[in-house]
Parts: sequence; C-alpha cells; structure tokens
Amino acid sequence: MNSLDANIRETKTKGELNSLRDNGNVPAIIYGGEAQNEKISISKKILKSLIDKENFLSSIITLNVDGKPQKVLPREIKYDIISDEPIHVDFLRIVAGIKVRIEVPVKFLNHEKSPGLKRGGVLNIVRRKVELKCPSEKIPENLVIDLDGVDIGESFKISSINLESDVTPTIQGRDFVIATLAAPTVMKEPEKPAEAEATEGEDAEGAEATAEGVDKPAADSDKKEGEDKKPAEEKK
Repeated sequence: MNSLDANIRETKTKGELNSLRDNGNVPAIIYGGEAQNEKISISKKILKSLIDKENFLSSIITLNVDGKPQKVLPREIKYDIISDEPIHVDFLRIVAGIKVRIEVPVKFLNHEKSPGLKRGGVLNIVRRKVELKCPSEKIPENLVIDLDGVDIGESFKISSINLESDVTPTIQGRDFVIATLAAPTVMKEPEKPAEAEATEGEDAEGAEATAEGVDKPAADSDKKEGEDKKPAEEKK
C-alpha cells in the first residue's frame, strides 16, 4: 500500500492556492464518513510519481495528515488545461460499510504455462478493467486470471473470478467476457500458382491479338471510305 505525507492547509483565496502550487504542492480534500471534510496539501513531485504508477485511482493510499495516518481512495484528479500538471485531488475516506463504484484492473498470471500461447495463440483482452460495487474497505487490488493450462479457444467470463459476496460487478444480468485465447491472427499471403502466371501470360497475348484485330477493321473502314469517294470524282 502506498503512503503519502499531507499537511492541513488554511488557504481561503485563489491567490493563496496559487502560492501553494508555486511552492511545489497540490491542494487536496478528504471527504466521506461522519467526519468533517479536511483541506490538505501534498507534494506534487510525490503525487506525480504515484500517478505514474498503474491504477492510482483504484488503489488505497495511507495519507499521513500531520503525522496521523488514515486510509483513503483517490477519486478525482484535476489537471491544468495548459501545463497538464495536477492541480487538485479528491480523496475518499475508507469507512467500513460505505459502498463505492470503482474500476479494478484485471491481472493475468502464468503466460509461460499456457499451451495455447506456446502454440502461437493470442490473448484477446476484452476488458482490462471491471467496474465493481463494493464496500470501500474490501476493494480488491486486482482481478486475477490464471493462464496455467489454458488452450486456444478458451474464454474467461466474470463468473470465473471469485468475488466476495458483497463485491459485485455493476454490469448485471449477463455473464460478460473478460478475455479469450484466440487462434493466431497473422496470415501469410498465399504464393501465386504457376498456372495463374501462365494464364496471365495467355491473357496478355490474347489482349494483344484482340488489339490487332480491332485495328484492322479501322484500316478497312478507311480504305472503303476512300473507294467510295473515287466514283464521285470520276463523274465530274
């Protein structure tokens, strides 16, 4: 579990918030439960290092607020539209019994033990994350799918993952697919048969012959026109 130091802040104006950010900090707020909301500030450098890690918004963090630890869940990060730097974070307190909606990443294990992958099969991941509804204190770190012994043609559905009774997917009424192990998708372009090449050669010769045949009637036509004109001249 990641931890992050935080300090109580007393900022009340936009200028005070800008000053706090200029000093390398990010304003944040902790909410949820019966306790009052807490305005805090955290180090932007450390925050960015945590954001760069995968699944920051679905990971429980220990916030040490003026030395007092409390577990929270990052819920929203606001960014500056120009610099793309984080400028505010919302944290939800982890309180027993409070249910939250959260996207949990899917993790695949034992790729090297899958006979299907060894034979060139492709792991087709339909959902890299699954949205769950669960108590905030029971948020799973990830949903694990074991590829040991899995062959081409097999699929993984949400029913194949063991979830606690009070942890449920938000999609209800169907056993949706998370991933499949499909056959290889790379297809080699077939070589052109020798017969096809010969046929193309014949077609080319035929085209030339046809072209010659087309020219001849035109020549005959020209000749006939000339012959038709001669009698008219002789009459004069």
